Amino acid sequence: MHIQGDSTTLVALFALLSSWPVSTLVIFLVAVQWYRLYRLRNKDLSSIPTVGHSAPILSYVTASRFSAEGHKLLQEGYDKYKPGLFKIAMWDHWCVTATGPQLIEDIGEAPEDVLSMRQAMTHFFQTGYTMGPNIMRNPYHIPLVRAQLTRRIAGVIDDIHEEVVATLDSAIQAKKGLEWTKLSPQSNGTMAKIICRISNRVFVGAPTCLDDDYLKLNSEFAFDVAQRAGKIKRFPRFLHPIVGPLLTRLPSQIQRQMKHIEPIIEHRRRLLREHGDKWNKPDDMLMWLMDTAEAEELSTVNLARRVLAVNFASIHTSSTTFTYALYDIAANPQYLQPLREEVEAVVAADGWTKAAMSKMRKVDSFLHESQRVHGVNVASLRRLVLKPFTFSNGITVPPGTILTCNTRAVHHDAAHYDHPDVFDPSRLDDLSKKEWAKHQMVSTSTEHLAFGLGVHACPGRFFVATEMKLMLAHIVVTYDVKFDEGQDFPPDRFVGESSVPGVAAVMFRRRQTVD
Repeated sequence: MHIQGDSTTLVALFALLSSWPVSTLVIFLVAVQWYRLYRLRNKDLSSIPTVGHSAPILSYVTASRFSAEGHKLLQEGYDKYKPGLFKIAMWDHWCVTATGPQLIEDIGEAPEDVLSMRQAMTHFFQTGYTMGPNIMRNPYHIPLVRAQLTRRIAGVIDDIHEEVVATLDSAIQAKKGLEWTKLSPQSNGTMAKIICRISNRVFVGAPTCLDDDYLKLNSEFAFDVAQRAGKIKRFPRFLHPIVGPLLTRLPSQIQRQMKHIEPIIEHRRRLLREHGDKWNKPDDMLMWLMDTAEAEELSTVNLARRVLAVNFASIHTSSTTFTYALYDIAANPQYLQPLREEVEAVVAADGWTKAAMSKMRKVDSFLHESQRVHGVNVASLRRLVLKPFTFSNGITVPPGTILTCNTRAVHHDAAHYDHPDVFDPSRLDDLSKKEWAKHQMVSTSTEHLAFGLGVHACPGRFFVATEMKLMLAHIVVTYDVKFDEGQDFPPDRFVGESSVPGVAAVMFRRRQTVD
């Protein structure tokens, strides 16, 4: 039986542990496991310097500190050891961070059977408990996102634009005249629901993408996974099979998802039986999943689970990234007019098309710079070492090691960017068209890691970039934007390896030139 709710779960768990023989045994096993991990990992990684504590007990003080000050620990290591490697103690492993372009490139170029992104994500997000064991074991949705979704952008861009206009105008609710309206992107998951509705126009289509309960479920799921994975990882690994099922809400989330997805799937299967391919098949992610899934993945419950996973990958980073961009335009109104002029000129020539998006250099540069200065990930390129891996500097790390790079420090390194802490979207204005192509939002390099690097660079980045360009373009040509009176850009907040926008109100007023 699945126990729902954290309080009920913990009461049941502590009741079990209240028996002194059981609690004594658990404490003993925990101590043995932690000490074994400490000895094994410290021996194998002894040549790599440590940031924070490395002693058996004090290392857990560092792991606890990392939850709130991970960005400071990572920056400390970057400043001390670049170019090179350093390690930080986590709750159940050592994390080795690479600094310097060559070592970062070493990680990006390594094949999956040596440095595994899939298994690193499985551990980081505890996907076996928070999403289901097959999500990363058989990630067949990733090639669909990388190829099918990217190829179909031009064909679905009218739908995306239509949903962008309807969703943003509904959320902002600005009236004609001089009246300002207020939107708090971080309150009640507002921006997550906006991104969820727009993305799901392509994932499952209308009218499901408009359903309030569907939007609430999928947008909340994106954040719930990270939160519950963090709780599970605080326990030793040998306890994960016990606490994992207790701390997840996945069974109830799938049941709720089934209420929305099952009728759609059954309707489409009936049409497939009756007409084969001779009917107007929907051109959306759900249909692509149905056409591609095999064996057990064809079941309705697993398709519902997979749609949840696709939403998780789409919503969390996109909503955070666009919230930062919205704050940047409110804090820097001097960029509104140049952006408007570009959008209006491009749209007049090419309409709201994929070709038009590729010509909006100022829009692209604005989003690119916002990603650089703020960024969702303090650290990225997370990999699990499967085979002994030797970096180009000669240092070898053993299997079982988690590798990362310090994305935020790279993006704020004066060696890569002049005045790196200054938000300046005009950095790329002087680049030739050929040079700019290497520095646009979707481009990846050892100096710009917002979408990763190498073979595992974000497969959905072209869709995400199109979506956010359409959103920013619509906002700048439709609204005046500013912060609420007395409000400045709110300080970033940090949770482990992630950056979270502060809470602020953004003010909108419909432009007088807009009908």
